[in-house]
Amino acid sequence: MRLRDGHGRVIHDLRVSITDRCNYKCVYCRTGEVGAQYPELGIDEYLGLIGLFVDLGITKVRLTGGEPLLRRGLLDLIRELSRLRTIDGERLDLALTTNGHLLEDLAQRLKDAGLNRITVSMDAVDAQVFERITRVPGSFENVLRGIRAAREAGLSPLKVNCVLMRGFNDDQVEGFARFARDENVVVRFIEFMPLEEGRLWTPEIVVTLREIVERIGRVMPLVDLDPREVSETARRYTFADGVGEIGIIAPVSQPFCGACSRVRLTSDGKIRTCLFSQVEHDLYGRFRAGAGRDELREYIHRTVQGKEARHHIGEPEFLKPSRSMVHIGG
Repeated sequence: MRLRDGHGRVIHDLRVSITDRCNYKCVYCRTGEVGAQYPELGIDEYLGLIGLFVDLGITKVRLTGGEPLLRRGLLDLIRELSRLRTIDGERLDLALTTNGHLLEDLAQRLKDAGLNRITVSMDAVDAQVFERITRVPGSFENVLRGIRAAREAGLSPLKVNCVLMRGFNDDQVEGFARFARDENVVVRFIEFMPLEEGRLWTPEIVVTLREIVERIGRVMPLVDLDPREVSETARRYTFADGVGEIGIIAPVSQPFCGACSRVRLTSDGKIRTCLFSQVEHDLYGRFRAGAGRDELREYIHRTVQGKEARHHIGEPEFLKPSRSMVHIGG
């Protein structure tokens, strides 16, 4: 029986945070004063929990953090996940999101272990702007080398995510459009959401999909691309000459909650049915207490049935989630 929430949405995408530690201190994400706040499970424990979701129809698993490349045993985890099969007998679609700082030396080993795809978070194509955001000297060149190593390793499609913030890096839009073409990567812009540790977010700081498309279009005309699937989060574009791809994820100005297909598992084994959930569901606590697989699968079913219909960003009743993004997992 495939996972389906109470609103009729089929859930097939699981995001798993394997650490909330990070070697960057990005200004839009964390204060820089606090490191890991939540425990990490053992690699075998993550495998056990992920396997329950696969039994229920999950076909895509994305490993996140914090920064997942910091996690000891990562290659073993990927290797074991690559052996799992979906309920249709297919291989899992295994992806990972990273800041890219450690990627150069790991890219080929990740591919060899069974990773299919990778997404690199990179919030500027200007080194000074980038390092002002990450607050880590020398970080830009490390990430650039990591992206190129991932491309050479065949981790494809290779996506580069940029969170845009007015007054921080909104001057990088046109440069990223050129970067997509020059480096043969899919650049995806993400509207800034209220998921930071501090209180930086305001509606005025959000750079919207409409503005991004208009700005790029003035220098390099864009053409719409059809979505690959109904639940795809990004609006896709190519350039008029067909070279390069841009995606825009617009949860603030153009929410896509009605087609959401994902749930999240935190580094300490809690299910979050939405990025903006106010409640977490302790799957690992039941797993550790010795609950059987049937009982655990039923618990997942009940939890997913209660998945929120949508977020409420910008509405009077909106509340920030109980954890910031670095402690939830992307």
